[in-house]
Amino acid sequence: MRAQQSSSAAHDKLVRLNQIQVIGSHNSYHAGFAPSERKYLEMKNPKALHGLDYSHAPLGDQLSGGVRQIEIDIFSDAKGGRFAHPLIDRRVVEAGLPADPDFDPNHEMEKPGFKVMHMQDFDQRSTCHTFVACLTDVRTWSQAHPRHLPIFILVETKEGDMRELPEAVKTEPFTPAVFDAMDKEILSVFQRSEIITPDDVRGHDATLNEAVLAGKWPTLDKARGKVIFLMDQRKVGFIYTQGHASLRGRLLFTNAVPGAPDAAFTEQNNGTVAEIDALVKQGYLVRTRSDESTDAARTNDTRRRDEVLASGAQMISTDYPPSEPSHWTSYVVKFPDALAARCNPVTKPTGCVDHLLEEAPMAH
Repeated sequence: MRAQQSSSAAHDKLVRLNQIQVIGSHNSYHAGFAPSERKYLEMKNPKALHGLDYSHAPLGDQLSGGVRQIEIDIFSDAKGGRFAHPLIDRRVVEAGLPADPDFDPNHEMEKPGFKVMHMQDFDQRSTCHTFVACLTDVRTWSQAHPRHLPIFILVETKEGDMRELPEAVKTEPFTPAVFDAMDKEILSVFQRSEIITPDDVRGHDATLNEAVLAGKWPTLDKARGKVIFLMDQRKVGFIYTQGHASLRGRLLFTNAVPGAPDAAFTEQNNGTVAEIDALVKQGYLVRTRSDESTDAARTNDTRRRDEVLASGAQMISTDYPPSEPSHWTSYVVKFPDALAARCNPVTKPTGCVDHLLEEAPMAH
């Protein structure tokens, strides 16, 4: 046992954060539709239902099943109550359908703070209704498994009108002050020392991009037991960096244009393997998707999945992680031998060993 611990410790000093590959879940909080909501959408908008017909287990269960990247969509709700009474509830009753169970029996949506859902008034059922609740679930799991690989937390900031329901409640815009509040909520759950931040990676370099191109992501011995926050929405990155050049003092890594001062992470959700690998070789963290809108799962089309698994993308996001087998498809995105992670196919250093990264996912 002592020899294996020594081997693992040496291995952790060899492998950096950007030299692994993990499976992530897309819209990780998504709880799906209640029975009458589903029937209503079957009647009124079957196309929307087709693309949204998936759901996930609570975040802790996903992490126990081997997911190491999650995605949380947040809406600003400074005063509370903005999203407490979804329009779809009224539409269900107007259609003569039985009322569904209350989506928020504990009235969490009435309180001020960032809310977690997919689409306001339309697709609001979540396994955790508030940003703080979702993060608390993650931290609780993390504290119980202190040697885990870093958990990548993708945050999507939601605002603007919704074409599926033009009369939906208006959202609050993400301003620098709203982003300050977001960072504050994160620090109300996680200690600063439990987060890998842009400041940690930049160190004494002039820009974050310089540090990343120089290969300064932390090694696993510095990253285990921690979380790393990533921003999904590229269009608001410039707002988040206002007054925080190169992300100084911020908690999230932006989804940046490669080469920009704040560039460390970038998305290539539909990128080719060549595009992904070129970025990964430069030092960037890359997230991609293996499936979208349930289409691949419905036909068990594994072409995109197999492509991105062979790429160097560090995060491969799916609606079908191995811990959540679907009753209607055999489509799943997983690594061999039930691994929670593996050495990156493109950037792994000599001596990287898959089974030393993390033990096989724990059974539920």
